[in-house]
Amino acid sequence: MSGAGQWLRGRIDQGRARGEDRGDISITTVIIWVAAVGGALLIAGTIAVVVSRYNGMLTGI
Repeated sequence: MSGAGQWLRGRIDQGRARGEDRGDISITTVIIWVAAVGGALLIAGTIAVVVSRYNGMLTGI
C-alpha cells in the first residue's frame, strides 16, 4: 500500500477507535475533494489539448 493509502487507513482507524466525532475531516469529504480536483484537472487538460490542437485556427478569433 502506498504512503498515502497507509496514512488514510490510519486516520480511519483512529477515528473508529475514538468513537466520537471531534470535527475531523470525514472520508466522504476526502472523496468529494479528490473527485472535484480530479474533475478540474481533467477539464483543464481537455481544454489544453483542444487549444494546442486547434491553435492555428484560433488565431483570428
